[in-house]
Amino acid sequence: MSDDDKTPEDDAPNGEAPNDETASDETAGGDTPDGESPREGLPGWGSSDKRRRRVSGPMKKGGDARAAKQMFERVKTARGRKTSSTRWLQRQLNDPYVKKAQMEGYRSRAAYKLLQLDERFKLLRPGMRVVDLGSAPGGWVQVALKSGASEVVGIDLLEIEPITGATLLEKDFTDDDAPSLVKAEMGGAADAVVSDLAPWTTGHKTTDHLRIVALAELAAHFAVETLKPGGFFIAKVFQGGSDGALLDLLKAKFEKVRHFKPDASRSESAETFVVAMGFRG
Repeated sequence: MSDDDKTPEDDAPNGEAPNDETASDETAGGDTPDGESPREGLPGWGSSDKRRRRVSGPMKKGGDARAAKQMFERVKTARGRKTSSTRWLQRQLNDPYVKKAQMEGYRSRAAYKLLQLDERFKLLRPGMRVVDLGSAPGGWVQVALKSGASEVVGIDLLEIEPITGATLLEKDFTDDDAPSLVKAEMGGAADAVVSDLAPWTTGHKTTDHLRIVALAELAAHFAVETLKPGGFFIAKVFQGGSDGALLDLLKAKFEKVRHFKPDASRSESAETFVVAMGFRG
């Protein structure tokens, strides 16, 4: 589950959970926190105190002024709605990747992170066997299938609606038996292991960094056990990159290791991705 798919009330200091900033990224459908209906705060729905105002957004540098003028959706705080929930809803309404995901049929904005990683490093090819760790709600699975993957196995502690052509497991990947369950569903060695696993954040930078690195290391060891020679591995980390032990492992096992932050990652998010290519076997 990606960070972007979390609502404000999801992050808690206790417990850890997976996935790119599905649960990267908010779902394309715009699930709202606190059990609110996604229609609350939208024009024509609910009482007048839930209506939103339109104000002009910032003008982009260069280009025609009228073309650059943007409409920013501002959501009024509804009675009983937390300020954090209002900010979350407002961010959803104005996020271009959320709108693009809705139009193009992706389940979450996180799909564009993998698409941009692939555009940068030329990773995905038809016929690949792909394992997606922390795959809810399924955006990365969809990208892999659309790229022509012959087999995709995904796992997340959250339930994932079925996707034709993919095997999806509802299981916490940090459980001792989870890696074995994924291997049992694979038809052979993987061409790619991609991980959008993300912990519940605490707000304490050091603690959050240690948690995300621990998940990345878990995913990396799984990749080393399951990849075929020439395969690649992607994992979410926080800015500051991977720690020494993880980098040492990846540099020893892969020909190239790079860090990259896709444009689809929110600018305020600390997430970035480590990309390891050319598995040595």
